[in-house]
Amino acid sequence: MSLTDTQRAILDLIAERIEHDGAPPSQTEIAEAFGFSSVRAAQYHLQALEHAGMIRRVPGQARGIRLVQSPARVAANDDALRLPVLGRVAAGLPIGAGADGIDPDDYILLDKNCFAPAPDYLLKVKGDSMRDEGIFDGDLIGVHRTRDARSGQIVVARIDEEITVKLLKIARDRIRLLPRNPDFAPIEVQPGQEFEIEGLYCGLVRPNR
Repeated sequence: MSLTDTQRAILDLIAERIEHDGAPPSQTEIAEAFGFSSVRAAQYHLQALEHAGMIRRVPGQARGIRLVQSPARVAANDDALRLPVLGRVAAGLPIGAGADGIDPDDYILLDKNCFAPAPDYLLKVKGDSMRDEGIFDGDLIGVHRTRDARSGQIVVARIDEEITVKLLKIARDRIRLLPRNPDFAPIEVQPGQEFEIEGLYCGLVRPNR
């Protein structure tokens, strides 16, 4: 979803007020700043920004606007991806399947040049087992949905309905999922276990902490 010039300017205003005043502007202040004849026009543009994954609004609060994406990180053209955040993936031990707790409205707008190949969705990393690949706890990793992967690629894999991100190693008689942190042990897929490649790792974004 592309943003209009007015919506980008409103996003800039929100970021500026948060940085300098410690709080976002109210809808009334946005309407006054842009010369809107009513607050309803401000509400329309805020709804569009929320739908694009740029902000979140907190119901019942006069200044209930939360930035999801900094304006500086939004591509100034249509070269952007609107990606859903589908849950969490373990970079430690596998955790419950990321399909649990998905918020279908939880999207983030990102420059597609941050990834190769283009991802289909984002997963939030929990743990530091992929630390030496530069993947840290809290990062959002892009995942290209595919069942095919080669030995040596970083994959998101499902083992018995649990999900993890690891380095795939395929030998003639076994499949191993290797961490990139010596504090963690490899995972060896055992006979009889359900095992699926969910996708390929194709880049990450690091939310402001």
